Amino acid sequence: MNHTRQRLIRELTAVRAAKTSPRPSLQQLQRQRAEQIRCSSTDRPIRYTHSTASCPHMVEALNVTDGAQSPAVSSSSSSTSRNTIRLEDARPYSEVPGPKPLPILGNTWRVFPIIGQYKISDVAMISFLLHRDYGRIVRLGGLIGRPDLLFVYDCDEIEKVYRNEGPTPFRPSMPSLVKYKSELRKDFFGDLPGVVGVHGEPWREFRSRVQKPVLQLSTVRRYVSPLEQVTEEFIDRCQQLLDDRQELPDDFDNEIHKWSLECIGLVALDTRLGCLEPNLDPKSEPQQIINAAKYALRNVATLELKAPYWRYFPTPVWYKYVNNMDYFVKICMKYIKNATQRMKLNEGRALDGEPSLLERVIKSENDEKLAVVMALDLILVGIDTISMAVCSILYQLATRPAEQQKLYEELKRLIPDPKTPLTIQLLDQAHYLKAFIKEVLRVYSTVIGNGRTLQEDTVICGYRIPKGVQCVFPNLVLGTMEEYVSDAQRFKPERWLKPAQGGSGDQLHPFASLPYGYGARMCLGRRFADLEMQILLAKLLRSFKLEYHHKPLNYEVTFMYAPEGALKFKMTPRED
Repeated sequence: MNHTRQRLIRELTAVRAAKTSPRPSLQQLQRQRAEQIRCSSTDRPIRYTHSTASCPHMVEALNVTDGAQSPAVSSSSSSTSRNTIRLEDARPYSEVPGPKPLPILGNTWRVFPIIGQYKISDVAMISFLLHRDYGRIVRLGGLIGRPDLLFVYDCDEIEKVYRNEGPTPFRPSMPSLVKYKSELRKDFFGDLPGVVGVHGEPWREFRSRVQKPVLQLSTVRRYVSPLEQVTEEFIDRCQQLLDDRQELPDDFDNEIHKWSLECIGLVALDTRLGCLEPNLDPKSEPQQIINAAKYALRNVATLELKAPYWRYFPTPVWYKYVNNMDYFVKICMKYIKNATQRMKLNEGRALDGEPSLLERVIKSENDEKLAVVMALDLILVGIDTISMAVCSILYQLATRPAEQQKLYEELKRLIPDPKTPLTIQLLDQAHYLKAFIKEVLRVYSTVIGNGRTLQEDTVICGYRIPKGVQCVFPNLVLGTMEEYVSDAQRFKPERWLKPAQGGSGDQLHPFASLPYGYGARMCLGRRFADLEMQILLAKLLRSFKLEYHHKPLNYEVTFMYAPEGALKFKMTPRED
């Protein structure tokens, strides 16, 4: 977090302190907070550097708590009363607390350079500050060219929204992608726009046609061995990249992108793209796909977070985005046609009698374009999301030696011989490995928030929220709230384990950490994402120790929330 944001937090903290009634001093509150925030491995306060880079937003912003309840808190202090309030008895939407807009400028001025209160790219800190200043429900309106955003920081209310949604939930998505699919390339997508950036009946129909093969456990199991082979090649590649200090290069995140693309290409396109070949030419197809994926998603952040001029006339960033998307479509078409041709020649790629995902979809639907759109969505969302999650997980492992040692001991017990092939049965027993991943995604959620656009008037936190409002459920804040997670500011993978597995028995609200979303719109590729990450950690940490001996990294939002900077991990072979 830069000096400007630190100064902003100090100023806002001072204002809040001046307003409150007598209560414990700031020093007392800070000591209490520091006492609560402990490292699970060393029983000392977490330093807000490489241990919890999301927590500077949370801890500094929340060090001073208001003794009196805000309107939002007082109106939602009782879960029972919230759930029994009728629509006609709810408080009006106009009374929802939040930053007050100015005439003409609205609230858009708050994200202007120099004079603005917030840095638009730092959505993570904004989420924490809104919760601190306004309570459990916050209306951020007056955004020029954009609808109101309603931030909800109450897991019980979020659960109610999710459980009461209809068969076609409307998830706020990227207007840029919507424009690309429904307007610019409507000739190609037509009635088959996919699941990303699509809503209503078209979304439901497409998802129903691809959901079964994508989520079928037998299909997922089929990919353990092929993904393990890709991962072994990636680890070999990592060893080749080590310098004389046994450290990985500055651009190691690009290598992770290559691994991710190779995995997704195997699943979605039924092919090996060759991303892990040594001395990959910058103009090679695999590297161009990586660049297209990375910049398409990061261009989305620019298109969506800054002034949306592209909606009215083409901008340079919009042109780049469209070119990247066109390239995706071209690549997907190429490999889907190759797969179709193989099937016609009875040269399918079944393993142990189990056809590939692509073969299942093409055979069951007899529709090549449907397979292309499915592959496009999996690649578009999967590459950067999985890559950034892996960057975050490896960074946390490298800076948490005690947790890494526990994970290694579990893997050594399950896999005495590192050369033993992985199986679903082995991975199912890697309880601490999976718990570590879940804990990283709780504290440093790669996807900073979920959301819904309300399809009917709804009571939330005692207020009548009109149809069409976009609700934001900030994962980063919810996952670190003491009301919903016991000892929330302590990094503790054991909270995810059952008692028989050494679990801590902590309270954990089921809606406090939803990295893949919830319900019908839950991430379609989640099982493959989990499998890829588990295989990578199992293979890498069984044979190598990771360390990080450089300046701590801050977490930032590009499109995902991840450590920003060179991931110069030291990679040392294990002796056994």
